[in-house]
Amino acid sequence: MYKSNINNNMRLLLAVVLSAVMVACASIGRPEGGPRDTEPPVFVRSNPAPGSVNVSKQTIELYFDENLKIDDATNKVVVSPAQKVTPQVIANGKRLSVELKDTLQPSTTYIIDFSDAITDLNEGNALDGFTYDFATGDCIDTLRISGMLFEARTLEPAQGVLVGCYSNLSDTAITTIPMQRIAKTNQYGQFTIKGLKEGQYRVFAINDMNRDYMWDRSEDVAFYDSIVTPSVHSIEVVDTLLSSSGSDSISTRKGVKYLPNDILLTWFNENYQSQYLKNYSRPDSARIFVQFAAKSDSLPVLEIVNGKNKGKKIDSTTSILNSPLTLDSLEYWITDKDIISQDTMQIALKYLHTDSLDNLSWTTDTLKFNFTRKKVKEKKKKKKKEDADTVPEIVFMDFACQSAMSQDLNKGLEFVASQPVASFNADGIRLEMQRDSTWIKMPGFKLVNDTVYSPLKFKADYDWEEGMKYRFTADSAAITGIYGNWNKSVKHEFTVKTIEDYGTMTFVISGGAKNFVVELLDGNDRVLQQQPVKAGEAVFEYLDPGKYYVRGYIDANGNGVWDTGNLKEKIQPEEVYYYPKKIDLKKNWEIEQQWNPFELPIDAQKPLEIKKNKPKKKKGEQDQTNPDDENSEEDQWGDSYYNPNNPYGANGNSSNNRNRNRNSGFNGMSNGSRY
Repeated sequence: MYKSNINNNMRLLLAVVLSAVMVACASIGRPEGGPRDTEPPVFVRSNPAPGSVNVSKQTIELYFDENLKIDDATNKVVVSPAQKVTPQVIANGKRLSVELKDTLQPSTTYIIDFSDAITDLNEGNALDGFTYDFATGDCIDTLRISGMLFEARTLEPAQGVLVGCYSNLSDTAITTIPMQRIAKTNQYGQFTIKGLKEGQYRVFAINDMNRDYMWDRSEDVAFYDSIVTPSVHSIEVVDTLLSSSGSDSISTRKGVKYLPNDILLTWFNENYQSQYLKNYSRPDSARIFVQFAAKSDSLPVLEIVNGKNKGKKIDSTTSILNSPLTLDSLEYWITDKDIISQDTMQIALKYLHTDSLDNLSWTTDTLKFNFTRKKVKEKKKKKKKEDADTVPEIVFMDFACQSAMSQDLNKGLEFVASQPVASFNADGIRLEMQRDSTWIKMPGFKLVNDTVYSPLKFKADYDWEEGMKYRFTADSAAITGIYGNWNKSVKHEFTVKTIEDYGTMTFVISGGAKNFVVELLDGNDRVLQQQPVKAGEAVFEYLDPGKYYVRGYIDANGNGVWDTGNLKEKIQPEEVYYYPKKIDLKKNWEIEQQWNPFELPIDAQKPLEIKKNKPKKKKGEQDQTNPDDENSEEDQWGDSYYNPNNPYGANGNSSNNRNRNRNSGFNGMSNGSRY
């Protein structure tokens, strides 16, 4: 009996073991680890505690609920007031330590803004917008200034740009002393300058390339027109509470609201460049090249100071100038044979340059323009018969048509020559149209220079007959250059488009915008055309089918171009607005769009399809837009532009006159929460 029980127990044990093995064999694979962690680290405590006063220690230790790492602390972690020596930020397990290298200032509130530098170790979930504060005195300064920063020309949200303020209201403070309190913009272009005392401030933003917390004239800058007085107000915050049964109830609590919370800054670059001689050369005996670092509205004076041509000037009497209208790149084609033959030449160049006081003044440099001619090898004597059969080599000038085979109805032909043209033989140049297989010469065709300083570029406008085939012909030697060279024969055949190949767009502008100019853009935010608003409308004709975007600006000075700002003169860049939808134009369509540029807040205008500084996606988050969505032009304004993760958010209450207010219409941080 005992032995039987043992056998039964052994059988039972064997069965259990075999079952376990079979289950194990059937469950081969990675065990489930639960849902993916998408939450950032949670702040637990710190030493000293947040909001501590009378702090004297230079090292702050912060503890979180999970292991973490720090990302790009040098650029993302900002300490206010600004530190001359970069703080040391180290993550070790669940602890984060910050060592301040500068001596702590007395009776000062310190703010450490970590931006999105703190992430968990495994998944990289970022703790965005985390800040920590303490004071070396017996109280914490709690006032704030909040707002948003955009690039003035493109309304791109400025990400990671320094924003700061001064209680020193002098106009020169930003160029002479570091910012008093600082912050950096987040991925939406939002900023909050914290730790402010009561008082008045000027607000600026700079792209601080040299990390001196001041503005250098070559750096991007933004400034707020008015002096700002920060304040705090008690408010009632309404919360909606949801019970386990699904019903909800309303609860109120006390909170605070910091103002101003709607500062709008638009950064610009003055495009300042010191004027100096950048380069000069003599590529061949007949050309002199001079290049300056910046554009100019005055031509230099060039005078030869040596040799047989001493005293002669390189000007319109001895040369032909090829240059852009900016006059910063000058190519002189010499027409004086004596000057061309002078191999060693010294020229006194008198030009405007930037002096030590940052002003333009005249200066003179003496430059050497030498040219070494190639030695011609002597050829062996040939027999008389061979000499008679030898034809001298002819050097032709180039003259080519730059226009396409499919010619636009509203444009002329474009040509480029390899040297300035001395003359055209009208009998050897003709435009013909094909009708019933016969080429008919067209009257009134004429080649003219493109601009005043473009002797190499020509155009020929003509009243084209749509859908017809044309032919341009320039016979050999019909065009002669200034050095006696002539052209090879040129032939260019093309077909003119029909009116049905194009579309038309008309924008009816409302909202009281004055001096408004509408710009047509491609998918890369580049300007294709612009039209001023006349009688409330901007009309774009002869448009190729395709997808377009639209931008406008207030041409405050009426010069027909968008102008940047000037900090010294307190001139803001001209105001820019975006039509918030893509437009899909098809052949033979006429589209009329109503547009009030002031209807939407600035941060909700630019379509995400062409926005370059998009917010970072969270783990597993899908793109907010589909650039290839054919129906995107049918979307209602704002539907595709509101981001629920944006703590400011576009509320649709924009100022109808940004010239007076310059507010963007977004909500500032108003809940009074420190962390």
